[in-house]
Amino acid sequence: MPSLILASTSRYRQELLARLRLPFEAVAPDVDETALPGETPAALAERLALVKARAVAARFPDAVVIGSDQVADLGGEAIGKPGTHDAALAQLRRMSGREVIFQTAVAVVAPGLAAIERAAVRVRVRTLTDAAIEAYLCVDQPYDCAGSAKVESLGIALLDAVESDDPTALIGLPLIRTCALLRRAGLEPLA
Repeated sequence: MPSLILASTSRYRQELLARLRLPFEAVAPDVDETALPGETPAALAERLALVKARAVAARFPDAVVIGSDQVADLGGEAIGKPGTHDAALAQLRRMSGREVIFQTAVAVVAPGLAAIERAAVRVRVRTLTDAAIEAYLCVDQPYDCAGSAKVESLGIALLDAVESDDPTALIGLPLIRTCALLRRAGLEPLA
């Protein structure tokens, strides 16, 4: 069986991939994640997922490499990881009462294969007060999450609805699509 590598240092993606019970190694892709001029959030997520997978595959050419990226799309604008409390507060204020589309892409690069899939998750954020935002941020501290929320934790209380055909996509790695791509690369999670 070829070695499986996750081109990511994200603990969220590592936890998700571990659910498949396939042995894997996580390797930092070391790529520039700056958006190109005029690049849509969906195109950015797809490009970065593939660039990450290819960067690590160049170092491990016989491996099956998974790359993934997520970009929160607020009215066509890419919303990244806030990094700080103040930036998260500002993001959640902007998202309050609006729909956000989380564009999550996954790519698999292996000998003879370079394939990509994307999952779009529609999230309706309820109308939030500053007090609710502050209370949430103090608990989850989601400063390393696109869109400043952890749906797998208390962040679910910020939302009115989530619509997706690949539920793990919102956390950062669409596992249904990942399984399909791994099967194309010759790795069957249920074998």
